[in-house]
Amino acid sequence: MDKALSSVSDFSLGRIPKIEFGIGKRALLSQCIKTFGSHILLVKGNGFLEASSFWQEIVDDLSANNITWEVFTCCGEPSPVLVDEAVVQFSRSSFDAVVGIGGGSVLDAAKAIAGLIKVKMSVMDFLEGVGPELPYKGPSLPFIAMPTTAGTGSEATKNSVLSFINRDRGFKKSFRDEQLVAQVAIVDPEFLLSCPPNLIAANGMDALTQLLESFVSIKANEVTDALAYSGLRCVFQGLIPSFDRDSEDRQSEHLSNLAYGSLLSGITLAQVGLGSVHGLASPLGAFFPIPHGEVCGTLLATATEINLHALKERAPESSALTKYANIGRLISGDKSLDDKSAQQYLVEQLKNWETHMQMPNLSSYGVTDADLNHIVSHARGSSMKTNPIVLTDDEIKSILIKRMK
Repeated sequence: MDKALSSVSDFSLGRIPKIEFGIGKRALLSQCIKTFGSHILLVKGNGFLEASSFWQEIVDDLSANNITWEVFTCCGEPSPVLVDEAVVQFSRSSFDAVVGIGGGSVLDAAKAIAGLIKVKMSVMDFLEGVGPELPYKGPSLPFIAMPTTAGTGSEATKNSVLSFINRDRGFKKSFRDEQLVAQVAIVDPEFLLSCPPNLIAANGMDALTQLLESFVSIKANEVTDALAYSGLRCVFQGLIPSFDRDSEDRQSEHLSNLAYGSLLSGITLAQVGLGSVHGLASPLGAFFPIPHGEVCGTLLATATEINLHALKERAPESSALTKYANIGRLISGDKSLDDKSAQQYLVEQLKNWETHMQMPNLSSYGVTDADLNHIVSHARGSSMKTNPIVLTDDEIKSILIKRMK
């Protein structure tokens, strides 16, 4: 038997949506809706999309195709209360599908609402780590995801992340089931033209974090590695030019790279999990009003540096060390770099981007030294369990300390 074939490790892949990717693919929305019917619940945000020409284009297209809709607006990161209110508000309506158009928060809200309108139960009954954690039996309404930002990859995942922000009792948990996966994901990079640079930065760093963490996850496999590597290459090429708004003649190329990387980050995280940045993002986002992408952007370089140090000390045989080095060689363009130099280049480049895109420190969101132990004690959720090495409490705390000021 061929050695290369026999060396492939076992893996399993969960369901992903039908994906329509490319400039102008938003024109397929009505066609996709008609697969399920003609009456939809449209979940949207209240930000940049409506101020752009894209919103009127969408509305006109729905009307021209005799599609009727009701609207629910999601402001900020969704909470269990918001989802439950929407389910009560629309439980007597007869929708053929739910369409989410917006950033990751909008898609997460739409995903949960689609899963509960017919079930007519509180999302708290199913939320991981909160309440009774009942098994979700469905049925879910068909869900169509149309992301207008590039960061979370929510269009490709089975989980809806919901937050209750409270300094002492807050939580950020997932309602998760394969029935919640979108039937169709329409990813049109042109939507990113409506995003300001700070949103490009935060969302881009989220996608970058998800790709890097899934690449070195203890559950990673050959398939997810290939996807994560491809996504990382594109995010590295597209993020800074998109943030700087330079190379106008190549703007579509840069935005397509970002949208593609974000999509792949959702696919890979859903299959193999994440790591220490997202382990910390959960309590930080629960206890403080800090946007998820900014948490990722401010922690990624330091968390990568701490992971590398811990791996070299306690697990020098780990394949994650080689993987970090491979990414360092990818972004440097220098295949001759030895592993140590490539790892150092990766960390330095991440720090450069952190500075260039002005990622905020944690204290700017009200985090104090007195909060650190509380954050660390709540950081060992599902994401931390797939980090390439088990970090000590002191190592986790050191990530926070280095990003306080």
